[in-house]
Amino acid sequence: MNLSFFDQFTSPSLLGIPLILISMLFPALLLPSPNNRWITNRLSTLQTWLLLLITKQLMIPLNKKSHKWALILSSLMMLILIINLLGLLPYTFTPTTQLSMNMALALPLWLATLLTGLRNQPSISLGHLLPEGTPTPLIPALIMIETTSLLIRPLALGVRLTANLTAGHLLIQLISTAAITLLPTMPAVSILTTSILLMLTLLEVAVAMIQAYVFVLLLSLYLQENT
Repeated sequence: MNLSFFDQFTSPSLLGIPLILISMLFPALLLPSPNNRWITNRLSTLQTWLLLLITKQLMIPLNKKSHKWALILSSLMMLILIINLLGLLPYTFTPTTQLSMNMALALPLWLATLLTGLRNQPSISLGHLLPEGTPTPLIPALIMIETTSLLIRPLALGVRLTANLTAGHLLIQLISTAAITLLPTMPAVSILTTSILLMLTLLEVAVAMIQAYVFVLLLSLYLQENT
């Protein structure tokens, strides 16, 4: 049966029931569960250190009032990071390649940061739509441009994450297919293609980590503008 390269991005189902929810909840099983002793082994120590490092980096540009978002942002970072990394394993599904899921994460959080600014400092938040010293004839055009750039922020967050992960998965599948096809006829070229595939896989691991960090970092910067 011939399969399209894009079939890997189709949500798996069992008896007609989509399994995307299970693939989203599974990463939570990899996180340590609280008990009488938080630091029980080296893995828990590594996870706690990584979580502390991520939280510290995300909270640096924010003021103390915004530190209440630390739990939400760090949890979101760990969720996207683990989902992206698990998606690189064979015979797995990556929910973050779905634009609908990424928009479901980006839109409510972006809207929350916007409403936080409008509630706490409405004058400053609305002032971002019109730069100081703007000539009078350009005021309507600049307000429309700034409003448009503000409204497309969640779309940019979702599309950026989706496009980067989708492109990486497609490249891996294309190169792996070429390596298998060339193996009977040109083994030397197939070995060279396999080595390129290994380097590309390492690059995709880095991309998976960077994209998770960029997604949450941009949300923290949007929060900084409104607090």
